[in-house]
Amino acid sequence: MAHDAPPRWDRRMQQRLARGEAAALGELYDRFASLVHSLAHRVLDDEDAADRITREVFGYIWEHPDSYDPKQGSLRSWVAGITRHQAVQRLRQTEADSARDSGEAGPASAESERELERKIHEASTAARADYIVTSMPAPLREALELAYFQRRDYRQTAADLGVTEDEARRRLRLGLQLLSTAHNHQALPAVPMRRVARGPHTPRPPHPAPPGPGHGGPL
Repeated sequence: MAHDAPPRWDRRMQQRLARGEAAALGELYDRFASLVHSLAHRVLDDEDAADRITREVFGYIWEHPDSYDPKQGSLRSWVAGITRHQAVQRLRQTEADSARDSGEAGPASAESERELERKIHEASTAARADYIVTSMPAPLREALELAYFQRRDYRQTAADLGVTEDEARRRLRLGLQLLSTAHNHQALPAVPMRRVARGPHTPRPPHPAPPGPGHGGPL
């Protein structure tokens, strides 16, 4: 998955979207659709729902390119924040609809509220962990994948990467420090997501293709 683009690319993309360049939306989709779909799927665990979130996110970006502030971070991070926010909102709505359909409508018990918040927190944390792993520098990501997904110890990791054992330990330590921020992240970005009213000239992003097995990594 691609890392953050240079800030100049982010600003230029925002300007092109603000001018209504449909080709810019296509380029943005090609770059970030897999990210959006995998994060949404990580939260919702539903292919169709992830497809809908993907379309909604790119529809929102097309209608509101000025909502992005380059001073607040990269375009990739902004897109990921919109996705997590929208997916969590959809999860809340899905749980509420499920409770109503099962005849449990009415004031929720404290226990059911805690269970819902736990589920949302776990889903959001998993999605953020996926994003962190795919965004971290390749040397750190490779060390984590060898040590934790392929069960290599730090000596084997060092040999596989062709680095010293001290360097392997350093990469693992830094990677784990970055990954730990997923669990410390309490609040999602406050991104207002209004329903997009499509006009006759509003381009529709192509139907998202599944990003591949695992939908974002085995975290």
